[in-house]
Amino acid sequence: MIGDSWGVEPTERVIAFPCDRLPEKFDAEYYRGVTVRASSAMTYRWLCQLRAAPYSYDWIDNWGHRSPRQLIPGLENLKLGQTVMTIFNLIDFEADRQLTCRIKPRTSPSRLFGDVVVSYLIVPRGERECRLLAKVRVTYPPGLMGRLMRGVLPPGDLVMMRRQLLNLKKLAEHEGHRASVQRRP
Repeated sequence: MIGDSWGVEPTERVIAFPCDRLPEKFDAEYYRGVTVRASSAMTYRWLCQLRAAPYSYDWIDNWGHRSPRQLIPGLENLKLGQTVMTIFNLIDFEADRQLTCRIKPRTSPSRLFGDVVVSYLIVPRGERECRLLAKVRVTYPPGLMGRLMRGVLPPGDLVMMRRQLLNLKKLAEHEGHRASVQRRP
């Protein structure tokens, strides 16, 4: 299916993601991934910035406001139930490893997209490199809207999440490089 996978290896599709622990049956799963040349800790700090903004195409999903380009202190202090990317609630996290969120129930976005759960998983590949993977699980809404979303959501999410992951990659790499330069004698 168009849009069901981008940037992930077949072996990464079989990794156990935190969203897999949910007991519900979902209609579809989508995978996205990118290599980040920054530490897992730096990548996680930028992942926590999703509490402030979606980091994809701001003119579409952030009401035209630019997603912050500098780390906002305190956003890494996560608590279950916090808002992420405006339309999600944080349902699970592990420092420097993963962040999982679920679309807020009984809202306009949930009526449009259905039940959507996203796990962002950081897989270290050394001290200064990791993979930032995402798995999206969806239960489509009933009726005509659900049929429409089955065709629209996979490629639409691919476009938006690709931009999001590439932005987070760029920001984590830039911040990681800046931090390593500052540590040099």
